[in-house]
Amino acid sequence: MDIATLIGLVGGLVVLLAAILLEGSSPLSFVNILPALVVVGGATMAILVRYTLQSFGTAIVMGLKSALFYKPVSTTRIIDQIAEVADKMRKQGPIALEQVRLTDPFFQRGVRMIADGFTAEAIRTSLERERDLDYERTEESHKIFKTLGDTAPGMGMVGTLIGLVSMFGHMDDPKKIGPGMAVALLATFYGAAISNVIALPISDKLAHRAQEEGTNRTMIIEALVMIREGRNPTAIRDELASFLPLHDRDKLLYAA
Repeated sequence: MDIATLIGLVGGLVVLLAAILLEGSSPLSFVNILPALVVVGGATMAILVRYTLQSFGTAIVMGLKSALFYKPVSTTRIIDQIAEVADKMRKQGPIALEQVRLTDPFFQRGVRMIADGFTAEAIRTSLERERDLDYERTEESHKIFKTLGDTAPGMGMVGTLIGLVSMFGHMDDPKKIGPGMAVALLATFYGAAISNVIALPISDKLAHRAQEEGTNRTMIIEALVMIREGRNPTAIRDELASFLPLHDRDKLLYAA
């Protein structure tokens, strides 16, 4: 589980709850079905106009799963694994790679393709296609969460207008002025909270995930092609060092 995402989401909600309690209000006074329906329901419908129902459902599930349960892998660790595979390939041949077990399914598939005798060009073409399709799926999830973050405040304003119209329409009845104002303010509150605490942060997290995973997979593809071509493990490690920041690169080169 990604602890940073969990802390951010839960912490953001805790901060809002603490502010309500410190102000002296009851949290239940901030619960109202009408503004929640306008903001959540309206934003959802706006997303469905832009995307298909299947895309929406898949993006929400995949986005939450990726944001909360993604396990980042150190690029340095990946390069170390690549060097180990390259060394085994050079000393024992491609058949020995059938016994290699890796935690990354993408890397494992590429190693299996080398063991099965695929050409370097076939490996590159197949894995680049898989990388690009996975990136597109993550990117679509990122866009849907961003759309939710952009739409929720607007629907909050719509809910505010509904509450104000209701309030002004019942100026002759003081008992209905308060509830109307509550709807108006809570709609804005819900829209801003959903956008800034949940939707936009998850959207940015998914964009970061897509970029990070895309870079790692590009590196893996280049490494697998070099391994298939029989390149020296040390040369492969040195060439892949360009994917690392300078301080990590120095450590890697020193280890090589």
